Amino acid sequence: MSNEYGGLGRRFVALLIDGLIVTIGLFIILFILGIELSDAQSNSLNTTISNIYMWLIPTIWTGYTIGKKALNIKIEKLDGSDVTLWTMFLRQIIGSIVYALSFGILFIVSVFMVIIREDKRAIHDFIAGTCVVKTK
Repeated sequence: MSNEYGGLGRRFVALLIDGLIVTIGLFIILFILGIELSDAQSNSLNTTISNIYMWLIPTIWTGYTIGKKALNIKIEKLDGSDVTLWTMFLRQIIGSIVYALSFGILFIVSVFMVIIREDKRAIHDFIAGTCVVKTK
């Protein structure tokens, strides 16, 4: 495992990039198909696709999303090996459920964990046995 971890700033900007990619991509597809959704439907679909993107892309692309690749960080298991579908399921899907069930309180705790902890691990990293590391 690398000793240089991806901190809050890099993780946040990577998440913004990935969010923009999913949102703009979804908007373009819906526009091309001529599909109009209510705000609630649009938000729900965007959340679902975002979760799928954050679950599958790091599995396919050895720990990277487009945003993480742009910021030179990646997700890896604690032993330094590549993430699996199961690892990312735990990290993204189960992590999201835990955050939702706590009404976002544990998400806020996770932000502080990334700021304060030396290994920059958040609650979803503990659930999945992962960390975010800097790459070259």
